[in-house]
Amino acid sequence: MLETERLLHQKFTSDDLDKLIEMRADEDVMKNLGGKKMQNPKALRERLQFYISCYEKQIGMHAIVWKENGEMMGWSGLQPLKGTDEIEVSYGMIKKYWGKGIGYETARFWLEYGFEKLGLERIVAVADKENIGSWKIMEKLGMKYEKDEIHYGMKCVFYGISKEEFLTKAH
Repeated sequence: MLETERLLHQKFTSDDLDKLIEMRADEDVMKNLGGKKMQNPKALRERLQFYISCYEKQIGMHAIVWKENGEMMGWSGLQPLKGTDEIEVSYGMIKKYWGKGIGYETARFWLEYGFEKLGLERIVAVADKENIGSWKIMEKLGMKYEKDEIHYGMKCVFYGISKEEFLTKAH
């Protein structure tokens, strides 16, 4: 298990499917994740298996647990961005935890982990064009807007940062 100041990051298991479905069932959460086409039980079962398969490569989406109360309240991690040779940082959580700086805290952790522990040279992030909160986190992390692209069935903004850029900004 990995941790930040307020969060625990634990690997998902197949037993977490019901909780993942529950966390992503909210309409406001779902709209930033490709809607019902991407956030239904069948699609999430496949997505969870993808997350678990990534652990062999020392990456993968992890459950975020709020240390204060032990609640699984989101997901974050590093994963291959489908259709590219890029590794993306990704994060999301239930609405109850929006606006608390958790997206920034967890994304920063994964950038540090990817660059310092895994030796990655570049990490990207994508977000629905309408999800201003997510791309503001990317900008706060020092990531730079590169283009608009379709990912996860949505028009997305695409941001990237190099190891050198991140480590220079972080220190």
